[in-house]
Amino acid sequence: MHRKEEAIAPALISTLGLIVESTAGLDTDQLGTFSGEIAREGTMLEVAVRKARLGMSASGALLGLASEGSFGPHPAIPFLPAGMELLVFVDDERGTVVTESFIVEKTNFDHLVVLSGEVPNEFLQRIGFPEHGLIVRPNEGEVAAALSKGVVDRDGLSRAIAAAAAASLDGRARLETDMRAHFNPTRMQSLAVLAGRLAQRLARQCPSCGAPGFGRTGTRPGLLCEACGEPTEMVVAEIFGCAACDYTEERPRADGLERAPAQYCPECNP
Repeated sequence: MHRKEEAIAPALISTLGLIVESTAGLDTDQLGTFSGEIAREGTMLEVAVRKARLGMSASGALLGLASEGSFGPHPAIPFLPAGMELLVFVDDERGTVVTESFIVEKTNFDHLVVLSGEVPNEFLQRIGFPEHGLIVRPNEGEVAAALSKGVVDRDGLSRAIAAAAAASLDGRARLETDMRAHFNPTRMQSLAVLAGRLAQRLARQCPSCGAPGFGRTGTRPGLLCEACGEPTEMVVAEIFGCAACDYTEERPRADGLERAPAQYCPECNP
């Protein structure tokens, strides 16, 4: 529905020779919408797998691919916006589900509440309008009462603001960045990066069983403090695993850091 294959397909064909095709007529909005009129039920992973299986069922394919995204405050720096992007690869030939995800720090995710007739030029410039679309809805009350999605021109924006403000209990309209991929070039770029990571992961075979998709599945905290030598909550090792068997490996953190700065130590900085 949102043309994500434009961002995802190149990495999978160039790295793996896999052709990505969208499933025509499949309504994935039934699983949840960014605009809030349909709530997402379940975790990002559960919904992404459900979405992939909808496409597999409709097309008869044994391999499925789906994406889910979530946007809000940065998990480590709450005053900054961030996103979480997830890709799942469902392989019913092998009975595996391979996932790849990352935190997106480059995002235009934002919102603004305005009165009818206001022209929020600074906000529009900041979020990259009109190349990036907007969602406009009543600030208070029923979301669907005057909901406009994919707004990409000034005249349409003015009309949407007036309609949403008139329908809102407080007489104001809420402008939100449209985070659907086909209205958000910045998100398309993030999906292309993530697709590259997933393709590289699928190209790696498990050292034990040979199944594709061997990669990082978790981390282990406990990096020792540089000052006192006590363990901290910082990652000391990364855990790599297989989607098909129980084989795992533990590897030192990728950046080579061997000691935690004292500022992150609960003993030195209680």
